[in-house]
Amino acid sequence: MYKNSKRTILFPLILATGVVLGILFGLYMGRHSTASQLRGMLQRIHVPDNKLTQTLSFIENMYVDSVSMDSLSEHVIPLVVKELDPHSVYIPADEMAELNEPLEGEFDGIGVVFNMATDTVIVLNVIPHGPSDKAGVKAGDRIIEIDDSVVAGRKIPQNRIVKRLRGPRGTHVKLGLQRQPISGLVDVDVVRDVIPIKSIEASFRIVDDIGYVKLGQFARTSTVELQRALAELRAEGVAKLIFDLRGNAGGYLDQAIAIANEFLHEGQLIVYTEDRNHQQLREYADGSGTAQDVEVAVLIDEGSASSSEILAGALQDNDRGTIIGRRSFGKGLVQRQIPYADGSALRLTIARYYTPTGRSIQKPYTIGDEAGYAEDIVHRYENNEFFSADSIHFVDSLKRTTPGGKVVYGGGGIMPDLFVPADTTDVTRYFMEVVGRNILYRYTIEYADRHREALNKVQTLPELKRLLDSDRTLVDDFVRYAARQGVAPRPADIARSRRLIEAQLRAYIGRNTTLEDNGFYANIYPVDDVILRAIEALKAKKKP
Repeated sequence: MYKNSKRTILFPLILATGVVLGILFGLYMGRHSTASQLRGMLQRIHVPDNKLTQTLSFIENMYVDSVSMDSLSEHVIPLVVKELDPHSVYIPADEMAELNEPLEGEFDGIGVVFNMATDTVIVLNVIPHGPSDKAGVKAGDRIIEIDDSVVAGRKIPQNRIVKRLRGPRGTHVKLGLQRQPISGLVDVDVVRDVIPIKSIEASFRIVDDIGYVKLGQFARTSTVELQRALAELRAEGVAKLIFDLRGNAGGYLDQAIAIANEFLHEGQLIVYTEDRNHQQLREYADGSGTAQDVEVAVLIDEGSASSSEILAGALQDNDRGTIIGRRSFGKGLVQRQIPYADGSALRLTIARYYTPTGRSIQKPYTIGDEAGYAEDIVHRYENNEFFSADSIHFVDSLKRTTPGGKVVYGGGGIMPDLFVPADTTDVTRYFMEVVGRNILYRYTIEYADRHREALNKVQTLPELKRLLDSDRTLVDDFVRYAARQGVAPRPADIARSRRLIEAQLRAYIGRNTTLEDNGFYANIYPVDDVILRAIEALKAKKKP
C-alpha cells in the first residue's frame, strides 16, 4: 500500500512556492525592490501566513492554466489528514449519506430485506406495514425487473440494486416479481416511504430468566430501542441480561453514555474525555436507569471498538457486570464531525477518552502508518492472542484497580474478565468448503422456497423450534445438496462438524421468517462458546 510521508506531501508544496517566488522575482527585477513587490502582491490577493494555504492561493490566483480548486482540495485534504491519527478522516460529499445512514435510524426505501446469492434479488423478508408490505410484495419473491429494466442474471452489483430500489419518500418504483407457482411476472407498484433502521439486531429470552440483546451499532435510536427491548424482556420474566457488543465498531458517543446510564447507579462515573489543553469533560450516571437491578454480562471481541469500549469499560470499572470474550479493538480517540459547505465533512480527533479508573484504552499507533494500524488484528491472531490469554501482555504502569479490587489495564483495548478463546475444534475442511463457497447459505434459500408457506406462519421462537425439530433429515439432505454442487461428502469431517452445520442451517432458515435475526441468534447460540459461557456465569451469580 502506498504511504505518504510528511516529506512526500510538503515537498511539492515547498517546490511550488519556490517556483512562484522565482517567477515574481523575474517579473519585477530592475523595476522595484523584489521584497516590496512580493509583499504588495500577497496583500492584494489576501494570502495568509500559513505555507499550505499560501501555496493554494498562489495556484488559484497565479497559475498559468485554470485549475479547479475544489478538485485540488479533494486530493490535498485526504493527504494532509492521513498524517494525523488513524481515526481522523476526510469524507467526500458523495459518501456522507451512505456513512451516516446506519446511525441516523431511518432511510427512504421500499422496506424489504433481500439477498443476491444466485445473481437474482431474492426477498427474504418484508418489513411489516412498510411500503412493500402494503403493495403486496411477499417473502420469497424474486425481483426480476425494476422500472421495466431486467436486473436478474445481469451480475449487477448489490449496491447498484440498492440505489435503484431506494429513493425519496413518495416516489414510485415498479417491480416485476417472479412468484411461485405463478407463471409470468407479477407487477407491483411500490410507493417509497421512510424505513426505520434497527440498531438492536436481536432481543429475546434465551433461557430461564436470562435475556439476550445484540446491539449492532450505537445509532441515534439505540437507547430508546434498548429501553423498549428491556421492558419486553422483563414482561417475559427476564432478570439477567447478555448484552452482545461483539463486532460493534461504535457510533454515537452520547448513546454509549446513555446506555451505560441505564445500568449504573447515581453518581457513578461513566467516562471522561480530555482535549489538547487537558480540559476534561466528565459524564456521570444520574440514577434514572431502568436496568440498575439487572445482572449483566457484556460480550466483546476484537471487533468491539469506540462506543462499545466506552460502555464495556464503564461497567467493568464500576464492578457492574462481567465482561466476557476476547480483547476489544482499542480505540480511545474521540472525533468531531466538522461539515463543509459542499456537504463533505472532516472527522477530526479532538480528545482522548478514559474509563472511570483513568484508563486510556487507545492502542499504540505510528503517525502515517495506516497499514500497520489496520494489520494489528492480524498480528494478534499470529501471536496466538485469539486462543490464549497468556499471549496478551500489559505494561504494569498502566494497571488500575476498580472500587471492588479488580485489576484492569489500559494501553490497548478492554481485556475481558472471562477470556473465551476462539474455538476451531470442529471446523473441518468440509465445513470450510461448504461455507466458503456459499453452498450452505444457498441451500437455506432454496429450503425456504420449498417451505415458504410453513415458514410464513411462524410468529414465535417456540413455533420456529417445533418446525425445525420436525425436520429430522435436514443435515443429510444438505449433504446430498452439497454433493450436487461439487463438494463430495467426507464422513469423518461431517460427523465432526455436524453440530456446526446443523446450527448454521437452522439459523439461516430462522432468519428467513418474520423473526429475522431473532430466528438466527436463537439457533446459533448453542455452538457459540462465548454466549454459553455468559449463560453459565449469570446462572452462577446469585442475587444479593
